[in-house]
Amino acid sequence: MSPSLHLLRRKAVNIVMLTLTGLCTLIAAGTLVFILGYLFIHGAKSLSWNFFTQLPTPVGETGGGMANAIVGSAKLLLIASLVGVPIGFLGGVYLAEFGGSKFSFVVRYVTDLLNGVPSIVIGIFAYTVIVLPQRHFSTLAGGLALGVMMIPIAVRSSEEFLRAVPVSLREGAMALGASKSQAILTVVIPAAKNGIITGIMLNLARVAGETAPLLFTSFSNRYWSPGWEQPIAALPVMIFTYAISPYEDWHEQAWSAGFVLLTLVLMVNIAARLLLSKRKHVAR
Repeated sequence: MSPSLHLLRRKAVNIVMLTLTGLCTLIAAGTLVFILGYLFIHGAKSLSWNFFTQLPTPVGETGGGMANAIVGSAKLLLIASLVGVPIGFLGGVYLAEFGGSKFSFVVRYVTDLLNGVPSIVIGIFAYTVIVLPQRHFSTLAGGLALGVMMIPIAVRSSEEFLRAVPVSLREGAMALGASKSQAILTVVIPAAKNGIITGIMLNLARVAGETAPLLFTSFSNRYWSPGWEQPIAALPVMIFTYAISPYEDWHEQAWSAGFVLLTLVLMVNIAARLLLSKRKHVAR
């Protein structure tokens, strides 16, 4: 093959591959834009102040809102954070700073397996372990189920961000007389703080849209749910309930709830990315 033909062939392959990669990128980004636009068209028109401040109306009546579901989702995520974040963070610290043995390999492997367990299986597990012995659904059961789902991601993200801290920082701290534990607490963890917070935020955004575990644990509630031992409403469950109903008004509110939920998740993701980019900028 002559050099000119070889050059033309390389240019043709380059154009084809560049076109394919650009098309795939456009499809990936366009999918998100399409979903957001579709939810905005169907959901934003039904949004009002009542949606955020009022309870659902009785069946057959129009209007009302999902204030109880918004507060319920916040309470569930609070419990999930109190369960999943400390366990996942401390597990990540152990794997990053004290790991290296066969036990650490087993922990990583089990963590990755747990991350791949379907959410509905987590819901059945929480139903068997918590709901059945208590003989009632509760906010606590739903939060614990989501907390279990947060643990593997918190472990792996914390480990990765801690491992990204330069070894020189550890060595410098211990050269000044700090013990290994003091170096981890005063140097390593503060250096990885932004990354760890980013991982936690993305973790919360992931479990915020889970529905299956809540159907088995917190169930739902069309009223306010004081305390932690009663069934409680959540936005994902309300979306599911309203979407499969035969009432047009409920369908519109389901679209609105979906738009609100996706907007919140998107905002958390954007904030996490900005925080992570700020960390990288400071590191440079």
